[in-house]
Amino acid sequence: MFLRRLKITVFLLILLGIAGFAGWVWLSLNYVYSTGERAGYIQKFSKKGWVFKTWEGELAMVNLPGAMPEKFLFTVRKKDVASKIESTMGNRIVLRYNEHKYIPTRFFGDTPYFVVEVRSVETAPPPPALPATPTPGNN
Repeated sequence: MFLRRLKITVFLLILLGIAGFAGWVWLSLNYVYSTGERAGYIQKFSKKGWVFKTWEGELAMVNLPGAMPEKFLFTVRKKDVASKIESTMGNRIVLRYNEHKYIPTRFFGDTPYFVVEVRSVETAPPPPALPATPTPGNN
């Protein structure tokens, strides 16, 4: 009798643990912590993953000509968004993303930033160079 109750209790605890983990995964993937946009040039884009294949990318954000670019790492889960990114490579683009916090594993992507929309941006010509100003003592 005691052994049977112990087996049932262990089974229920395991089942509760699995249900709790599944709820955590569902909540972290469906709750959007923040949303935003980043503009730049796609530097790297590849499809990878052991179980769930996702596209992982790197956006180089250049603020000023000649400045060191800042990298934005992102994940794409939808095939239509990934094909749009691939078709706009080499052009300046804007990525709209949703940030999901506390995703328990890397099965669903390497980053918490999931791109949901892509659009091309017309590149403006670079700003004109400022004229050189003489420094005192260089005459």
